[in-house]
Amino acid sequence: MPLTVIGSCLTDQRLTGVNLAGAEFNSSKLPGEPNKDYVYPDEKELRFIARQGANVIRLPFRWERIQTHPGGPLALEELKRLQETVTDAHKNGLCVILDVHNYAKYYNQPLQNNPELQTAFVDLWLRLAAVFSDVNATAFGLMNEPNYMDNAQWAELAKRTLLALRNAASTNVVFIAGGHWSGLHDWFNKRDGVSNADAFADLQDPLKRTFVEVHQYADSDHSGTHGDCISADTFNKKFQSISAWAQQNKQRLFLGEFGVPATAECLVVLERFLNLTKENMWKGWSYWAAGRWWGSYPLAINTNDEQPSAQWRVLKKYFAQAHMGKSPTKPSDMLITPAADNQ
Repeated sequence: MPLTVIGSCLTDQRLTGVNLAGAEFNSSKLPGEPNKDYVYPDEKELRFIARQGANVIRLPFRWERIQTHPGGPLALEELKRLQETVTDAHKNGLCVILDVHNYAKYYNQPLQNNPELQTAFVDLWLRLAAVFSDVNATAFGLMNEPNYMDNAQWAELAKRTLLALRNAASTNVVFIAGGHWSGLHDWFNKRDGVSNADAFADLQDPLKRTFVEVHQYADSDHSGTHGDCISADTFNKKFQSISAWAQQNKQRLFLGEFGVPATAECLVVLERFLNLTKENMWKGWSYWAAGRWWGSYPLAINTNDEQPSAQWRVLKKYFAQAHMGKSPTKPSDMLITPAADNQ
């Protein structure tokens, strides 16, 4: 039976929130044991995030756990965990972006030059779409950072998957990440002769509910793994360039991952990112990352009221709910027509 809950993915507000990580952890242990190797968020965490003013979470999870054999049925117990998370999120007014966090590989087999796995990937999304068919409850993030494919092949597979979803009458919002590491900073750099700017300029969705997802980190190598941040001014031109690209090609953008350590210098960069994504061609953003299993990761933010992470103070000023001075979105506020999300 399709899962039907109250949600906010089709709000005419921007979608602004956080990644809530954990279900994708320990990729060396697949499928792994839940609550030992990986963990889904609980409702207490979701309530906390909603109280901060967020209206979306991006929920990373592993393809190998939700579908243990390519082309096979969805794994029922894992599917139940995913469904329960979506239900709990939408009790709290949060849209859930289902993020297949696999880097364009499956059990370490790259999808590059692998027609069988590419067909299996389309099959995965058709199966997920049949379950998560409530367009208010869930949006689809096709593949996180598809580094194991070149830009041209990934763009072709992403467009093929989108077409298959629309042909199957799926009307959910879709996020398509740029190739490689989806970096905003190298959007115009060619990889095997094709840049992300080349590959996604002609992206089209008949429902106009598809957004181009980019990622950006503020450390010196843009990896999000260090405790430093380069100057905020460094990013002005990079954001302006991709915004101009989006406007020229009638695309809209979503900043799916970005994050900084809690230093004074890095919080300035965080605020700059949020200001640079206020233009109309940006559908919104999701900070990387919240979650209770992060330990000492410098970009992580807590999910409880005990000593709130410093990054929350900045994020709360820019959440769509806070910006509009509204309480968490109610169902009557959320519905929009497809035309309202013109690319």
